[in-house]
Amino acid sequence: MDTRTSTHRLRIERVRDTLKSHGLAAVLVPSSDPHLSEYLPERWQGRRWLSGFTGSMGTLLVTLDSAALFADSRYWVQAEAELAGTGTELVKIATGNSTDHVDWLVMHIPNGQAVGVDGSVLGLAAAQFLKNALDQAGVRLRTDFDVLAEVWAERPGLPSAPVYEHLAPQAPLARAEKLARVRASVAAHGATHHFISTVDDIAWLFNLRGADVSFNPVFLAHGLIEASGVTLFIADGKVSPALRSVLAHDGVRLAPYTDAARALASLPTDSVLLIDPKRVTFGLRAHVKTRVIEAINPSTLFKSRKTAAEAAHVREAMAQDGAAMCAFYAWFEAALGKERITELTIDEKLSAERAKRPGFKGLSFNTIAAFNPNGAMPHYRATAESHAVIEGDGLLLIDSGGQYLGGTTDITRVWPIGTIGAEHRRDYTLVLKGTLALSRTRFPRGTLSPMLDAIARAPLWQHGLEYGHGTGHGVGYFLNVHEGPQSISKAIPDAHMAMEPGMITSIEPGLYRPGRWGIRIENLVMNVPALTTEFGEFLEFETLTLCPIDTRCIERALLLQDEIDLLNAYHASVRERLSPLVSGDALAWLMRRTMPI
Repeated sequence: MDTRTSTHRLRIERVRDTLKSHGLAAVLVPSSDPHLSEYLPERWQGRRWLSGFTGSMGTLLVTLDSAALFADSRYWVQAEAELAGTGTELVKIATGNSTDHVDWLVMHIPNGQAVGVDGSVLGLAAAQFLKNALDQAGVRLRTDFDVLAEVWAERPGLPSAPVYEHLAPQAPLARAEKLARVRASVAAHGATHHFISTVDDIAWLFNLRGADVSFNPVFLAHGLIEASGVTLFIADGKVSPALRSVLAHDGVRLAPYTDAARALASLPTDSVLLIDPKRVTFGLRAHVKTRVIEAINPSTLFKSRKTAAEAAHVREAMAQDGAAMCAFYAWFEAALGKERITELTIDEKLSAERAKRPGFKGLSFNTIAAFNPNGAMPHYRATAESHAVIEGDGLLLIDSGGQYLGGTTDITRVWPIGTIGAEHRRDYTLVLKGTLALSRTRFPRGTLSPMLDAIARAPLWQHGLEYGHGTGHGVGYFLNVHEGPQSISKAIPDAHMAMEPGMITSIEPGLYRPGRWGIRIENLVMNVPALTTEFGEFLEFETLTLCPIDTRCIERALLLQDEIDLLNAYHASVRERLSPLVSGDALAWLMRRTMPI
């Protein structure tokens, strides 16, 4: 047993000792923080610290005699490797939204026993569902049990990075205007107050950015909006005196981060509070004594619909990002076979090229450079201890992105290394057909985004093939690379997933053959008006991402002429937009890789 495995076994045993001392049969450890973030500050990386599983999503359950980690297909290969020998079982679930862990608890915990969870990191809607299920099974739920506080002696504190302003021209909508729009929506719901916890909503609303979470320019804070002003609950020292003065001019009061719960408990008895049950924790909701209206955060809807001015900045960011990739890929193809290139080298070189571009602030997620079997793990990440050398034959998948003052990028491309075979070409072409099919789709305004998912899957389904992740996620504006409310996936749709002009979404069908290779072709697209008929308004996608799609992997016989025309038109646009931004080897590479087929 290696040291890592021994360490995680010991940590789980420590949890079991704590369960016994509290009279609990099990504990649930979600991948979450008090803001229900997808990407977590170190302080709330408890599931990773306990289990050893490093994926960004997953739920850990520990009982007195077992431990189970629930993860979807994006992480199965990774989780099996990282959990091997730890005593924690991988439970494979269909999607990240699955409630299989609740069913597991109902099956494994006897009537009359109790399950613990830290309510301060459990979403209100999730807590309500969990409690109802356990109540029916005769199992009690304790929401005041923070197991990490008892077993993690070296637990990190709160992040302390300073907050800064997102300024014009990249922030074209003033803070006061955003606050006014949100207040109007709150009033329309019949509420007097509105509480916000989600960090991307906070960053967008206040035109502020931070560095409390890796890759996403956000910071830990809560907001309480009322008719006469707004309070931002944020840790001391994170806002400079100069910025504090600017915020005060817009009616923003600052209060300690830990005062949010006390402020909710102290609301006037005649107040009506608007909260989003999917975006606030059970722990914070428990402090509210006044009347509550549950509805989606107005800011979530507003920030998903990029303005014309924001869209213009996004297009510029995409062009700069594309130019960086041209420079990288020109180097890569020239160096291949002459220099030792690893998956880590790719991350280093590509990141360096992005860093040279105007407005670049950092990566939008860990670069995924995955060669051959590593590409079959959708969320693979190379490490110093485990990575591949790019040599021999096969497929190289690179999924990467950047944060720019004027937008957030996310792109995946697959490149042939050495000699590839007919199976590679077939798989690649079928994935490409899915990307093209959805990219050219027109649909009525207000179409629920999950309804579009099958369009990208159809070319694969026709051959009995499938992929386990969603087809597309919303993308923020110099914010989170994953943003709601829209999702092109198999998610059960709700009214807030309606596609509206200005929304930016990824299109990224894939195909994964464990132990062999993975393929994913991803562009970001924006909803734009297409036409209006007697049947209403129709939208279409404007492709924002600017980077050649490799044509050497294509099995041309599988493409229809209109698909070839669409690909050639895309490459003509990429060439036109990027050629003024590159020169020398990068320009030559761009011209070569955008030749029509």
